[in-house]
Amino acid sequence: MKEAMDPFGKALSDYMDGKTGEILVMEREDGYADGVPVSIFFREPEAFFPVEKQALERCGGRVLDIGAGTGIHSLALQSRGFSVTAVDVAPLAVDVMKRQGVSDARCEDVFDMAPESFDTVLLLCHGIGIVGSVEGLDRFLHRMKPFMAEDGQLLINSLDVTQTDDPAHLAYHASNRRSGRLAGDIKIRIRYDGMESEWFHWIQFDRENLAEHAAAAGWAMEVIAEDAGGGVSGEIDAAASMISDIRECLSPWERRGK
Repeated sequence: MKEAMDPFGKALSDYMDGKTGEILVMEREDGYADGVPVSIFFREPEAFFPVEKQALERCGGRVLDIGAGTGIHSLALQSRGFSVTAVDVAPLAVDVMKRQGVSDARCEDVFDMAPESFDTVLLLCHGIGIVGSVEGLDRFLHRMKPFMAEDGQLLINSLDVTQTDDPAHLAYHASNRRSGRLAGDIKIRIRYDGMESEWFHWIQFDRENLAEHAAAAGWAMEVIAEDAGGGVSGEIDAAASMISDIRECLSPWERRGK
């Protein structure tokens, strides 16, 4: 996953250096491709999507922003007085965050990062995709437990990709199911300025799947925001808050521009 993010990091760095009209291409294994303006990753808080705004309103205490990218959410929280640690696996993205003014920006993989105590762990821009698989989701939910302060929360957003009438997407979902994969298990690569990442899995979960795995890992999940039909293909974007069982803790793209 780290190397897969190299074209993404290069696109962000180029934007900071003045190449503001560039396009990042997400190519799916079936040949479907979507171009995303790099500028979307630098939008101001007033241009945040509804689920992002509502998730940020739920933040409290010390915040860990995972897959922080350009740091736009970290900067919004910093401006409101929050202590934020922003992490990303792409070194160039971390450099961009520092140039943007993020106070504590680190090049870290959360699966390898030494646990620290946070009141809120934030995973927006459909960043739950980093888990790569259903098994990866279970591993992630257990991995996050040592990072939780008492009454800490995990805030994420994910797409229900099945809520679309696009024939190309529906055919891909059907193919996934025939292969024993979730509809939202998307195998993609990133292309930018002659660079091509390796193929990797970027997975999205509907609320039922997310709730099932959250409960199994000892989290109480609440859907706090939902944006129906806001994406290019009409997918439902939802933000969820998860609260861990602290006693156990002490003994757990298809939408453009997100």
